[in-house]
Amino acid sequence: MTTESARSAVTPHTEGFDEMHILWISEGMSCDGDTVSVTAAAQPPIEDVVTGLVPGLPKIHLHNKVLSPTLGGEQFLAPFRAAAAGRLDKPFILVIEGSIPNENINGDGYWTSFGNDPDTGDPLTLNWWIDRLAPKAWAVVAIGTCATYGGIHAMAGNPTGCMGLADYLGWDFRSAGGLPIVNVPGCPVQPDNFMETLTWVLYHAAGSAPPPPLDEMLRPQWLFGKTVHEGCDRAGYYEQGDFAEDYNSPKCQVRVGCWGPVVNCNVPKRGWMGGVGGCPNVGGICIACTMPGFPDKFMPFMDMPPGGHISSLAVKPYGTFIRRMRGITNRTVNKEPKWRHNRDKLTSGFDPRWRPASPTR
Repeated sequence: MTTESARSAVTPHTEGFDEMHILWISEGMSCDGDTVSVTAAAQPPIEDVVTGLVPGLPKIHLHNKVLSPTLGGEQFLAPFRAAAAGRLDKPFILVIEGSIPNENINGDGYWTSFGNDPDTGDPLTLNWWIDRLAPKAWAVVAIGTCATYGGIHAMAGNPTGCMGLADYLGWDFRSAGGLPIVNVPGCPVQPDNFMETLTWVLYHAAGSAPPPPLDEMLRPQWLFGKTVHEGCDRAGYYEQGDFAEDYNSPKCQVRVGCWGPVVNCNVPKRGWMGGVGGCPNVGGICIACTMPGFPDKFMPFMDMPPGGHISSLAVKPYGTFIRRMRGITNRTVNKEPKWRHNRDKLTSGFDPRWRPASPTR
C-alpha cells in the first residue's frame, strides 16, 4: 500500500486512548542533541510522563535508543518492526529527530539507516521507516530544527539533499489521528517546549483536549507566536535607542548581530532549564535557530542583521529624546512629595468631610 492510499484509508479515532507507544527515531542527520535536551525538561519531566505521574495521560511505552529502558538490538527494534507491519498492539506517536536525507541521490550507498533488513541484511534507511510508520502513526511529531525544517544539515552546499519532515511527507500530510505534523523547532529544542507540546498531543489522544493549535509552519502557536524581542529583557534598550557595542554590555544586542526582533521563539521568556538561561538572557545573540530559514538566511552569524542598520538608526533620535525625557521624569519621581515633613503644619491638602460644630451659646 502506498503512503497516499494508506493515509486515505485511515479513519481518525474519536475516542480516547488509555495506552500508547512513542516510537522515537533519532537516526536522521542529527547529533542526538534534542534527546539530550529533553532529559532536562521539568514542565513536565519526561520521566513523569513515562511513569504515569501526570494525571489524565495514557499509559506510555517510550522507545528511544537513549531513554528507553529496553535493551538494544532486535529487542529494541521489535516495536518498530511491528508498527511498520501494522501489528503493534497499541496506537503510537512517531517522533522524528534529525534531518531527512534524500535517498534518491545516494548513489550506491545510503545516507542514514536504522536496523537491517532481516532477510537481506541490508541497512534500512530512515526514509524506509518513515514511509511505513508515518501513515500508521496516530500523530507525527518532528523534534528540533533539523527534523522540522532541515537545519544545519540542509544548508547550502550539503551533499545529502536534506530536508525537514514536512518537506518529505508533504505539508498537507495528516496522521491516522487526523493531525498535521507537529513541528517543535530549536537547535536543540527547548526541553519544556517539546514536553509541553507532547503532553498536549497525549491529552488529545486521551480525548480530554482539542488538537494543539499550530501556525502556518506547523509550530505550536502558544510557544512560537511571539518574537524573541517581545520577550527579551533587553527590549527596553532597543526602544530607547541604547545599543550594545560589544558582548559584555547588558543593552540591546541588535548592532552586534542579534536577530531577536524577527525570530519566533520564547526562550528569553521561558529560559532554558528551570527558567534560567536562554541566549540573550546570558549575553548571547539570537542566531535564529528555531526558524525555517536557519542557518542560510541568518549567516554570517555575529554580523548586524540587514534591517539592523536601518532600524537602529531610525530609532536612535527618538530613543535618545525619550531616554532623556524619562531621565528627567525618573529624577522627579525619585523625590518624595514636599508635604512629607515633621514641621508643625499639615500641608498635604487634607480636607476632612467632618468638621467640629460651632460652639452654641
